[in-house]
Amino acid sequence: MDEQQLIERYIDLDTDRYPGGRADARLREYGVPVWALIGQLRALSGDVDQVASDYELPREAVEAALAYYRSNKEYIDARLLLNSA
Repeated sequence: MDEQQLIERYIDLDTDRYPGGRADARLREYGVPVWALIGQLRALSGDVDQVASDYELPREAVEAALAYYRSNKEYIDARLLLNSA
Protein backbone atom coordinates (compact mmCIF):
# COMPACT_ATOMS: atom_id res chain seq x y z
CA MET A 1 0.00 0.00 0.00
CA ASP A 2 1.41 3.43 -0.90
CA GLU A 3 1.44 6.41 1.48
CA GLN A 4 -1.76 8.00 0.18
CA GLN A 5 -3.64 4.71 0.50
CA LEU A 6 -2.39 4.30 4.07
CA ILE A 7 -3.52 7.82 4.93
CA GLU A 8 -6.95 7.29 3.39
CA ARG A 9 -7.40 3.97 5.18
CA TYR A 10 -6.25 4.95 8.67
CA ILE A 11 -6.35 8.74 9.13
CA ASP A 12 -9.54 10.66 9.85
CA LEU A 13 -9.18 13.42 7.28
CA ASP A 14 -12.18 15.39 8.56
CA THR A 15 -9.82 17.57 10.58
CA ASP A 16 -12.23 20.54 10.69
CA ARG A 17 -13.88 18.94 13.70
CA TYR A 18 -10.65 19.00 15.73
CA PRO A 19 -9.65 22.21 17.54
CA GLY A 20 -6.15 22.17 16.02
CA GLY A 21 -7.23 21.13 12.52
CA ARG A 22 -4.56 19.13 10.72
CA ALA A 23 -2.30 19.29 13.78
CA ASP A 24 -4.86 17.20 15.71
CA ALA A 25 -5.61 14.55 13.06
CA ARG A 26 -6.30 11.13 14.54
CA LEU A 27 -6.32 7.51 13.53
CA ARG A 28 -9.82 6.80 12.28
CA GLU A 29 -10.67 3.59 14.14
CA TYR A 30 -8.46 4.12 17.17
CA GLY A 31 -8.77 7.81 18.05
CA VAL A 32 -5.04 8.19 18.68
CA PRO A 33 -3.68 11.60 17.61
CA VAL A 34 -1.00 11.50 14.94
CA TRP A 35 1.12 13.95 16.96
CA ALA A 36 1.18 11.52 19.90
CA LEU A 37 2.46 8.71 17.70
CA ILE A 38 5.11 10.95 16.15
CA GLY A 39 6.24 12.09 19.59
CA GLN A 40 6.51 8.48 20.74
CA LEU A 41 8.38 7.54 17.57
CA ARG A 42 10.90 10.28 18.29
CA ALA A 43 11.31 9.09 21.87
CA LEU A 44 11.90 5.53 20.63
CA SER A 45 14.31 6.46 17.82
CA GLY A 46 11.78 5.67 15.12
CA ASP A 47 10.92 2.14 16.29
CA VAL A 48 7.61 1.65 14.47
CA ASP A 49 7.05 -1.85 15.84
CA GLN A 50 7.50 -0.70 19.44
CA VAL A 51 5.09 2.22 19.00
CA ALA A 52 2.54 -0.10 17.40
CA SER A 53 2.91 -2.46 20.36
CA ASP A 54 2.75 0.34 22.95
CA TYR A 55 -0.50 1.69 21.48
CA GLU A 56 -1.89 -1.73 20.51
CA LEU A 57 -2.14 -0.68 16.85
CA PRO A 58 -1.39 -2.45 13.59
CA ARG A 59 2.02 -1.51 12.20
CA GLU A 60 0.27 -0.10 9.11
CA ALA A 61 -1.60 2.42 11.28
CA VAL A 62 1.70 3.79 12.62
CA GLU A 63 3.07 3.88 9.08
CA ALA A 64 -0.05 5.84 8.05
CA ALA A 65 0.64 8.33 10.85
CA LEU A 66 4.20 8.72 9.55
CA ALA A 67 2.91 9.26 6.02
CA TYR A 68 0.44 11.87 7.24
CA TYR A 69 3.22 13.53 9.22
CA ARG A 70 5.42 13.79 6.14
CA SER A 71 2.58 15.57 4.34
CA ASN A 72 1.73 17.85 7.28
CA LYS A 73 5.07 18.19 9.04
CA GLU A 74 4.77 21.90 9.89
CA TYR A 75 1.41 21.40 11.65
CA ILE A 76 2.46 18.33 13.64
CA ASP A 77 5.83 19.85 14.58
CA ALA A 78 4.05 22.99 15.84
CA ARG A 79 1.70 20.82 17.92
CA LEU A 80 4.62 18.92 19.42
CA LEU A 81 6.42 22.18 20.16
CA LEU A 82 3.35 23.50 22.00
CA ASN A 83 3.26 20.32 24.06
CA SER A 84 6.88 20.69 25.11
CA ALA A 85 6.51 24.33 26.21
